Amino acid sequence: MHLSKHGHEVIVADNYLRRYLSREEDSEPLFDVPNLHQRAQLWKAKSGREISVAIGDLCDWDFVAELFCAHLPQALIHYAEQPSAPYSMKNRKTATLTFQNNLTATFNIVQAVHEFAPDCHIVKLGTMGEYGTPNIDIEEGWLEVEHKGRSQKFLFPRAAGSLYHTTKVLDTDLLWFYVRTWGLRVTDLMQGPVYGLETYENSGNEELYPFLNYDELWGTVINRFMVQAVAGYPLTVYGKGGQTRGYLNIKDTLQCLRLSIENPANPGELRIFNQLVETFSVNQLAEMVQQSGSRIGLDVQVNSLPNPRTELEEHYYNPTHTGLIELGLKPHFLTNDVMDEMMRLILKYKERIRTNCIFRGVSWDSNDQIPTAA
Repeated sequence: MHLSKHGHEVIVADNYLRRYLSREEDSEPLFDVPNLHQRAQLWKAKSGREISVAIGDLCDWDFVAELFCAHLPQALIHYAEQPSAPYSMKNRKTATLTFQNNLTATFNIVQAVHEFAPDCHIVKLGTMGEYGTPNIDIEEGWLEVEHKGRSQKFLFPRAAGSLYHTTKVLDTDLLWFYVRTWGLRVTDLMQGPVYGLETYENSGNEELYPFLNYDELWGTVINRFMVQAVAGYPLTVYGKGGQTRGYLNIKDTLQCLRLSIENPANPGELRIFNQLVETFSVNQLAEMVQQSGSRIGLDVQVNSLPNPRTELEEHYYNPTHTGLIELGLKPHFLTNDVMDEMMRLILKYKERIRTNCIFRGVSWDSNDQIPTAA
């Protein structure tokens, strides 16, 4: 909708994997989200602009080839991946799905661009989780290394903290290989966790809201904490709560995508942007949600739980993120007013919250494995 509003001709392809997995895990979002055909119709009624829809699996080469031949895209935004770290760590079955879906979709897109639209600019959604939490500043994708009197620029070292994040690292390596080999043009966006519901395109129209998941599997931490606060469910802080990450408003996510498309990478370039606006620890976020709750009349409690993940709970974290600012990103910051507005919006739908779905008990050291066939 954001790209359509700014004059781009848009086609959306999806196989509803996220919806299917949410239903399978009994962890559906706070809002019912109409299917893509219905959303396109709602957007046309609101804006007068059309968005085309194709339903199919990007892991299916025949579907991908047909899609590319019909449309010959100038730019492609790749969101077609299983997006949950906890889901990828749940058991062998969920790990297999994550690995096969994420890598196959990326591979098919690369092959299709090379075969049908070699000048198409691939904008790939990566994640800041690729880097891990190194004890040095995180540069924007690349690192100049001096060694024994010689120097060269390398991809910044990756140290992913889940299988999901590891598939993103493999995506980056795959793209870098084909950029070098075939001269593709690629922008890899290392995105931090996103919060918020309303954009400039869907404001006040619930049917055009994005997914707002609030459970452990699919909910990003700020959204999850806000729903927990509204429901009277103690905020689930893992371990010491010092885990620090870079965050951004959903409005800024859309800006970053559009700016990347309208200022494409050069042929033979893997351009990497760190897509975040500001950094917070889990403890800081819990305190902000608690204070927001107090301002709007909620008694928000915090519960420290044993950390089910394998991660540092106290660490250095200082990522560079200047590239998108230089392209024109105008950040939205997580102010008290922004937090309170989101809390009040969620409060309107308090009766829809299912507290039994919030905590799922997924452990990075889980023995929840699917038995092999005899």
